[in-house]
Formats: sequence, C-alpha cells, structure tokens
Amino acid sequence: MLRPVPEPPDDERSGCPLGVCEGNGWILQEDGTAIACECRERRIGQAASRGMGTGIPKRFRGVSFDRKPICDLDPFVLRPVRMFVEGIVENVEAGRGLWFTGDLGTGKTSLAMLVSRAAEKQGKSVAVYPVTRLLAEIKDTYDSDSTGSYMQLFRRLCSVDMLQLDDLGAEKRTEWVLEQLYAIVNERWQDERSIVVTTNITDLDDLREQIGSRTVSRLLEICGDPLPIMGPDLRLTSAG
Repeated sequence: MLRPVPEPPDDERSGCPLGVCEGNGWILQEDGTAIACECRERRIGQAASRGMGTGIPKRFRGVSFDRKPICDLDPFVLRPVRMFVEGIVENVEAGRGLWFTGDLGTGKTSLAMLVSRAAEKQGKSVAVYPVTRLLAEIKDTYDSDSTGSYMQLFRRLCSVDMLQLDDLGAEKRTEWVLEQLYAIVNERWQDERSIVVTTNITDLDDLREQIGSRTVSRLLEICGDPLPIMGPDLRLTSAG
C-alpha cells in the first residue's frame, strides 16, 4: 500500500521565501557567478535548530507587541525588549540575551517567545527548552538504546544561536543538575552565544541557592540584570 509523502516544511519547499532566488539559495549574476541569497542563511539556521526543544509552540506563534498579553504589560518593561528585538541580529551575534523574572502568568514566557521568534525570523537557529525537559533529554542520552550521545546534544545546545531556557529554577536541585546547567551556560558564555531566560524566582540570592552562584554570574554577564515582570496572573484575568 502506497503511503502519502508528507509535505515538507515551508523552508524546504521549492521557491524562495523572500522571492529573490529560485529556491536553491543562490542568485545567478549576469557574469555567470553566483552569490548567496539572504534566504540561505535563514534556511541554515532553521535546519540547525530543527528537532531541538519544543520549537516555537503553536500558542506563541502569533505573539507581538500589539497583542495580548504583551500589549497590556508596563511600557517601561517593554522598552528594552523592543530595543533588543529591533537589533536582534546584532544582539544575537554579540552573544547578548534577556532575562525575565516574575510571578506565574505575568507574561514572561510570551516575551521570551517573542524574542526567540524574532531571532528565528532573521535566520538564526533557536532552541526553546523548559529546563525540566532539557534535563530529561540529557538524561535520555545515558540510556544504552539512545540514538544520540551526550556530547552530540551538548554541542548542539552550545552552538545554537539562541537558547531559550524557560522556568529556570523549577527543577529539583541536585549536584548533577548544577553541573549540567553551569556547563551549558558557561560554554555559551565563552563562545558569546545568546540566552533568553524566564524564572519565577525573583530574588537573586534565592536563585543562586537553587542553580548555583557560578551559573547566575554567567547569566548576568550574558543577559544583564533581570527584567521584572510584575502584576496579576494574566491567565486568570483573561479567564475571568
């Protein structure tokens, strides 16, 4: 019985998403030479992050500064995020990131997804991970029947252009967890790779206790001071 061939993702279909080349990533010049189309870098970035983390979940694919819940947030908080997104290519290439803290449901993840989506649109490779899932995937590489090795996953985590870590600090604290988080964050710090972080832990001393002082120190160097996202639980507000 013949099975239908699944339709390839948008970036693998024939035709240039930018309408410039013929879909092969190259532009033929009049003198017979070829130059790379802007879509080529975008496709390379998308391929590099394919299969990592959750990707941009369906719920967050339409996030923007003009839509809820982001449009309801304090303009003072949104200002540095807008600036970061406006210079997303330069910020990612310089290894700069953002760090959002606040209570449950205040819009931290929506803001982080907006930043990651902006990077992805510019052809940057992006991996989105709730930290608990990230640690689970690392543990899976220890299994004898695992299809990938720890070092393969580690290299991909450290080489992707932007790594989004959601709910940092929600994981159970063990020495193994501290080692894994520091290894990834430190490697990305050394290679000047961007990180976007969300956490419900608003006190830095509490976060140091949960994930280790060294990891917090590296995140401060990559992301700068955390941006506090305060207010009521927007999910409960919208439900009411």
